[in-house]
Amino acid sequence: MTAPATIAADAAQELVDTRFTVPGMRCAGCIAKIERGLAEVDGVESARVNFSAKRVAVRHTKSLSEDHLTQALFELGFEAQAAAANPLAEDDRESKALLRALAVAGFGMMNIMLLSVSIWAGAGGATREMFHWLSGLIALPVIAYAGRPFFSSALMALRYRRTNMDVPISIGVLLATGLSIYETLYGGGHAYFESAVMLLFFLLAGRALDSMMRNKMRAGIGSLLGRMGRSASVFQGDGSLSRIPADDLEPGMLMLVASGEALAADGVIEQGSGAIDNAMLTGESAPQTVARDSAVHAGAINLLDPLQVRITAAASDTAIAEIARLMDEAGQSRSRYVRIADRAARLYAPAVHSLSALAFAGWMIAGAGWHQSLVVAIAVLIITCPCAMGLAVPAAQVVASNALIKRGVLVKDGSALERLAEVDTALFDKTGTLTLGEARADVEDLSETERAIGLALAQQSRHPLSKGLARSLGLAKTAPAVLSDVSEVGGAGVYARCGGVDVALEKPAGGESAMAVSLRVGDETKLIRFTDQMRADAGDTVSRLGTLGITSAIMSGDRQDAVDEMGRALEIEGQGNMLPAEKLERLYAMKAAGRLPLMVGDGLNDGPALAAAHASVAPGTASDASQQAADAVFLGEKLMPVVDAIRVARRTMVIVRQNFGFAIGYNVLAVPLALAGLVTPLIAAIAMSLSSVVVVANSLRLARAAK
Repeated sequence: MTAPATIAADAAQELVDTRFTVPGMRCAGCIAKIERGLAEVDGVESARVNFSAKRVAVRHTKSLSEDHLTQALFELGFEAQAAAANPLAEDDRESKALLRALAVAGFGMMNIMLLSVSIWAGAGGATREMFHWLSGLIALPVIAYAGRPFFSSALMALRYRRTNMDVPISIGVLLATGLSIYETLYGGGHAYFESAVMLLFFLLAGRALDSMMRNKMRAGIGSLLGRMGRSASVFQGDGSLSRIPADDLEPGMLMLVASGEALAADGVIEQGSGAIDNAMLTGESAPQTVARDSAVHAGAINLLDPLQVRITAAASDTAIAEIARLMDEAGQSRSRYVRIADRAARLYAPAVHSLSALAFAGWMIAGAGWHQSLVVAIAVLIITCPCAMGLAVPAAQVVASNALIKRGVLVKDGSALERLAEVDTALFDKTGTLTLGEARADVEDLSETERAIGLALAQQSRHPLSKGLARSLGLAKTAPAVLSDVSEVGGAGVYARCGGVDVALEKPAGGESAMAVSLRVGDETKLIRFTDQMRADAGDTVSRLGTLGITSAIMSGDRQDAVDEMGRALEIEGQGNMLPAEKLERLYAMKAAGRLPLMVGDGLNDGPALAAAHASVAPGTASDASQQAADAVFLGEKLMPVVDAIRVARRTMVIVRQNFGFAIGYNVLAVPLALAGLVTPLIAAIAMSLSSVVVVANSLRLARAAK
């Protein structure tokens, strides 16, 4: 082989990562099917599913094209798109179609059951035949429409010689429908239209509940990258400015960042000084002072004078893009119940097919005839339908999530409740998590007049400290003074006149802290300091977590001395000056040691840690990216909802185990009865429905769990 050919072959074998959005993933069986199926494709080294984000990350040789992988996923029964084409993993059409199918199945089920009442009451002859025909006229279009999600999935699986949970479901529905048509045409005594429609309704109900949980609060990583500036003013060779899209920026370019503008790339300041709002990246509420040679990052907002920034990294190489990549890579591990459902999904279809076939063959050998044998086989298919098993988890999750909403906790993903119930360590970010994340002014030493003037001046500025002062004075129920000749000087302050006296809210003299402003009224000046106050119930929250057997610690990017001070106040350990990658390393080390960490954070720099932790919670004031990465979001200024979420999650898992126990017990009792021919398809459908009702009723007890 020639040298160029060798180089080309080596390049083709180079491993690359490609990510796909797969909105059609619905259950744990889908996870195993995709990961196993892709692993069998030549050139694929590994495939990993992030079920919460509905993403598939594939590591493969460079010679394997994206189209080839998309086709491989399609042959597994899933439509896929490149992650960039659908970053939100949205599938609104499927969700709406599912709800329509549920509504149609419910309508049909109620009407057919009303017609069946007369037959159950003993109607015979022409009356019974008429009701069978009416039931058929209602059921056939209902089954054709409401059964499409199951029929299409089963057909796709069979097309590629595979099976899934929808195959036995489809067979059971079609056999019950076919036998009912036969009975109706030839005047038989029984038809099972209500059985088929009832089966579809409860299956669709379980799938709709799961879909509701997966769609709640979904936000994509694309929203994170959207926080970057979309374009930048770049100096050309002749000194003129040209507006260039962010994707076209390159290292070495010099861009001009105006006041109030978000940076579109990482860089170093070459000219200008002032302050930037870097809260989205660092979580720090205080403006960050910058000057020549200061490093700045995409997504930061210039608060004061224009800055000239030499670009060092752009587009996918920026710090914010790196954090987005880490969030995407740090997919949450599958939990115990998901693995149980995974194994059940693999065993369900072949087990039910075999059981039903054996029932048919056994009764034929016993001389029962094809009609009775088929009735028994259909009853086995229906009575073993995993409705109760399928509802065991989503029903409990939905009820628990609604209960938590009343306590100010929004759960993003139903499986998060299981992970929250398992955590044994809580890691808190400092700023914006243990603290309120906003500057609060100390206004105790201000007179009523000074408060009124300070509020009026603060309302004239968009500076973060001005907003903090206005908020603090507003909480003190201060009325603003009347000002005249108001003007704001960037980097200096706000100036005006009040009652013939010069007043100002300005930068402190003498190099005072950036977390302070000076209020000048005539010749008198008062220094107003700001603090980021600890949440009032932070101590109680840490104490309550301890009673639940959960150890707490601080893991922050803030200064070590500030973290130590917070740790002493809460009597817990803390580590500061941590970068996003360092937080990830600590989490991975804890998980490798068998710990199950809960991450509670708000800043963009916490995003990867929130995604990688066993479970994660973010405050409602957190960045969009952090809320997207977290399993749950709590609202308000109190931290106690974190404890509420864990407490309700643990109660939910108790209910889920009870539901699983009932579902298994139901099958242990019902299947032998069906095999013995003691259960008709109608009774099987009723029994299956009652089992689902019991599971839902048990789950409703969680409504009291958050009170």
